[in-house]
Amino acid sequence: MATLRQPSVLTVPFALGTFEVPGSAPFPGLVVEDRVRDLRTALDSAPHDVRALVEEWDAILPALTELAATAGTGGDWLRLDELLVHAPLRPQQIFQSGANYRQHVIDLDVAHRSPDDPRTVEEARAEVAALMDRRAAEDLPYVFIGLPSSLTGPYDDVELPADCAKPDWELELAAVISRPAYRISTEEALEYVAGYTIANDLTDRATVFRRDMAAIGTDWLRSKNLPGFTPLGPYLVPAAFVADTDDLQVTLKLNGETMQDESTKDMLFGVARIISYISQTARLLPGDLVLTGSPAGNGMHWGRLLRDGDVMDGSITGLGAQRTRCVTEEAR
Repeated sequence: MATLRQPSVLTVPFALGTFEVPGSAPFPGLVVEDRVRDLRTALDSAPHDVRALVEEWDAILPALTELAATAGTGGDWLRLDELLVHAPLRPQQIFQSGANYRQHVIDLDVAHRSPDDPRTVEEARAEVAALMDRRAAEDLPYVFIGLPSSLTGPYDDVELPADCAKPDWELELAAVISRPAYRISTEEALEYVAGYTIANDLTDRATVFRRDMAAIGTDWLRSKNLPGFTPLGPYLVPAAFVADTDDLQVTLKLNGETMQDESTKDMLFGVARIISYISQTARLLPGDLVLTGSPAGNGMHWGRLLRDGDVMDGSITGLGAQRTRCVTEEAR
């Protein structure tokens, strides 16, 4: 079994992110409370981005730990509120787990029911609940591929294209892979995680299913990979500073009203199982993102989808918060 080489004690909590002094080039930074250190000058390796740091994760973690202990002690530390915050990193691959929250899938099935469906709401819920129980017993997560071009920053506007008929939110816990992983077990999977961040995996519900060829099933290219449809961040928080990933609160507010507020306890498959499952087919690479699915409380459930001017506030326990505003293509 591989061994993750971390300092035995991480005394000062820190995170990593991508920042910009307005008008200058973005840089990888270490965040301690309200201060940021430019890692291009602070580390001998002079990393050009956060993914370069993750590619050296086991070796670089002790240096990051030592640097965090010096926060605020010199003029090299920048004020966070004077910087622009970008998506924390740019992965080579994005893997997305679908239908992974029990209550979410039940709600979606009810929301997508045909008017001709003879089942009552109670019957539909019971049928999907039984399906979720079978999936959990069979131990087969459902994973598809996303595109890095869909990523945007945690505070950027999200443009809703004119032909996006039913834009919806889906806040998710995302794991960041620390080193190559292929055919690893569930028991060792978390040793391949550098840390965690927040992703809002927006979806156009109108294009999820191929109406022209039902046998093909879902069309994730059209429904999830529009530019800017995955706000990411604000930070990559090292795994050592994240509480139990099976008990984190995932919360999204729309214009101040709580829409999603669920624990990761409701996941059918935990982070380790999803990563192991992916690795049985694909080779995971350092910096890759693994999205773990979204809990109940999406727009289809509430009968209220995204529109021009909407503001989404998303947070996950210990990972910070993001705020994004929706702007329609016509308004822009």
